[in-house]
Amino acid sequence: MANEGPSEYESILCVKPEVNVYRIPPRASNRAIRAADWKLDAPDWTGRMRLTARGKVAYVKLEDKISGELFAQAPVNEFPGIAVETVSDSSRYFVLRIQDDNGRSAFIGIGFGDRGDAFDFNVSLQDHFKWVKQETELTKQAQAPDSTPKLDLGFKEGQTITLNIGQSKKKDRSRPQSSGGLGLLPPPPGGKLAPPPSSRSTNHSMQPSAAESDSGSLLDLDSSNSNSAPPSSAASSDLWGDFDPVSPK
Repeated sequence: MANEGPSEYESILCVKPEVNVYRIPPRASNRAIRAADWKLDAPDWTGRMRLTARGKVAYVKLEDKISGELFAQAPVNEFPGIAVETVSDSSRYFVLRIQDDNGRSAFIGIGFGDRGDAFDFNVSLQDHFKWVKQETELTKQAQAPDSTPKLDLGFKEGQTITLNIGQSKKKDRSRPQSSGGLGLLPPPPGGKLAPPPSSRSTNHSMQPSAAESDSGSLLDLDSSNSNSAPPSSAASSDLWGDFDPVSPK
């Protein structure tokens, strides 16, 4: 017995408990289909709708509410497409192309009593085929060779590179501006500012004054000594004048 490949599992996309089936007249022209042309008050069959997917193909299955027996199914390879069509005068009615096991097909009309059920059916089909489109693009990208040029960052033969580590250029630092309200005073109108006096010139200017004060004090002492010398000699002569010299006997 030959080994068979893994069979694709069937996933359920949407289930609605009640759907009405209508026989529709054959198309006489390419004009849009209108649900008003059907006998909406007298559906030909009522049952359950189950939307499934097997691989990339979706299936609209019309089943009996109680037994679950299959009444008809419509394989859908793309949406929107010929397998499922919308009508021009309502959002609750669709046209299905059903097929049997022998490949025979026919067109029937279906309708939902609630607009929410019709909306879920429409969105479920859109989401499935959006996923199919993404899977197809990913498969093509995986199979197609990468034709984009690759960037070669390797060294060529004989090519060298020089690294300067620890050497950084000095950045010019701008003069910090004062954050307060007071700024720098402008220069005088006469021209450049005079340099401040050095410590050497200050010492030279102070030395003559110190010498002059010393000499002045010495002159004062001489004058005082010269003025006071005579009175002291006179006082001494007067002091010894009271005694008579002793004559030798």
